[in-house]
Amino acid sequence: MPAQTLGQSVPFWRSLQSKFILSYGAIVIALLIFLNTYPILISQNLVFQSKKDSLWRQADIITSTLAGAGGLTPEGVEGNLNQLGVTAKLGVAGVDRVLVTDPGGLVLYDTSEVDNARDRYALLWEVVSALRGNDVFRSEFREKAFHSWAAAPIIYRGMTQGAVYLYECDSSQAEVLLDFQKNLRNVSLVVCVLALPLSVLFSTAVTRRIAVLLRGIRTVREGEYSHRVSVSGRDELSRLANEFNELTGRLQVTEEVRRRFVSDASHELKTPLASIRLLSDSILQTKHIDSETVQEFVADIGSEAERLTRITEKLLTLTRMDTAPPQNLTPVDLKAVVLRAEHMLSPLARAGNVQLKLNLAEQCLVLATQDDLYQVAFNLMENAVKYNLPGGSVMVKLSLRRGRGREERDRVVLLVEDTGMGIPEEDMPKIFDRFYRVDKARSRAAGGTGLGLSIVRDTVRQHGGSVEVRRRVPEGTCFQVEFPRWQEGRKGGRP
Repeated sequence: MPAQTLGQSVPFWRSLQSKFILSYGAIVIALLIFLNTYPILISQNLVFQSKKDSLWRQADIITSTLAGAGGLTPEGVEGNLNQLGVTAKLGVAGVDRVLVTDPGGLVLYDTSEVDNARDRYALLWEVVSALRGNDVFRSEFREKAFHSWAAAPIIYRGMTQGAVYLYECDSSQAEVLLDFQKNLRNVSLVVCVLALPLSVLFSTAVTRRIAVLLRGIRTVREGEYSHRVSVSGRDELSRLANEFNELTGRLQVTEEVRRRFVSDASHELKTPLASIRLLSDSILQTKHIDSETVQEFVADIGSEAERLTRITEKLLTLTRMDTAPPQNLTPVDLKAVVLRAEHMLSPLARAGNVQLKLNLAEQCLVLATQDDLYQVAFNLMENAVKYNLPGGSVMVKLSLRRGRGREERDRVVLLVEDTGMGIPEEDMPKIFDRFYRVDKARSRAAGGTGLGLSIVRDTVRQHGGSVEVRRRVPEGTCFQVEFPRWQEGRKGGRP
């Protein structure tokens, strides 16, 4: 995110809080719409089904009573219906109108007082459909009442003798449904009144914690790597805050290491550069300087240039290790690598009157590169020779340590011990830091850069190993390096 956008305030209508409020509102509205429609529809369908069963049952009773061999007559229909308790004023129980027609649709009986159709033809589609042999029912809710219609044919021995038409207008159940609907609306209103402040409250609580993280990011962006955020709870935001604090902690450590590295590197590079400048100025400013002195100064300039080259090469090595993992890994016999390092260091050991003693086991294979393992062995053995005492010795031991159980891998162990003056206890935790020296004057005199052990540590870690240092009894120092042993048949040869 660009710096100019990170610091700008977000308009409320585009903020997370407004989106949370709208989301909560949409959910509440959807639930209320469902609450105000589904129960009503279900209730209506239950009433419709109840009306259908009731009217069809009554229509079935009437048609069964009226069906007979003599056909339908107005007097016969009225007499039979009177026996069932149907009267012209009251109709059948729960039914507002009962109408009976002959096969041609002529109304023989009608209980309606408003638009009585007796002795007229029934122009109702329910009746027409019933005369065709169909059972008909329909119901609807309107004008605060349930209106239901049913019609059935009167059949005797396969012959349609007429039709029965029933109509019912029920306002009592409609009133119950309307009261239920009213109560749902009241509940919905209360829910809306409560949901709005609650949605604001919840969204504010969430966005406030996000705002804490955002302020923390701004603070760290400005260089305050020691800043930490505190977000309560055990949800994802609190975990995000913990991850942020760990990240800033690592950034703080990285920044401190970077600053120390830059400071140390500039100091290390400045010293030989200053010596070269001083020596070259001395040659240029001295008019009658003899050739022997010039040759001595030029030799010193060459030594300082070689020192600059060593520092630069080791810095490049560390940079490559920091930015890219090792490639083209192959099984390497560490014994052959140690023998090669011993061969290269033999002249230096003889010059310092230091004896190299080797005890190397066979089949110590490590999945790595030849150059990486050579740097590890050479740096450790070179330090053991350089910082030893005249007449001392360097013991190099290579062995295998068997893993316990199937889960633990075999390890290749490289021990490099010397009989030198040793390293003070307080300096041991720092000796793998870049440019750190126990004795700066002696290290420079020996040509050290303070980067060799850093290269050893980083190389060993890249290949899944470990390195540690301890005092040797009775004197000297012991470095122990362990690698996972490569075994054919194991994927990658790594733990």
